[in-house]
Amino acid sequence: MLELRPSCECCDKDLPPDSTEARICTFECTFCATCATDKLKLICPNCGGDLVQRPRRPAGKLERNPPSTKRVHNPAGCATTPA
Repeated sequence: MLELRPSCECCDKDLPPDSTEARICTFECTFCATCATDKLKLICPNCGGDLVQRPRRPAGKLERNPPSTKRVHNPAGCATTPA
């Protein structure tokens, strides 16, 4: 099950579970749409994988399957995209 991390790793923008702005890679690294597109060119700086829109969990499922509260903020890792 996806963690649904609460924020962008680059800019720390809040990304609630219903956000259409969240982008993730296969390791669930999480970024906002602006950072993913403009800074990272849709490539994860951690693994080199594609960044795609994160699926939204239906509101009725959040109580039994809550999103993560763990914030990951690593702006230095977002300075450049991987080669």
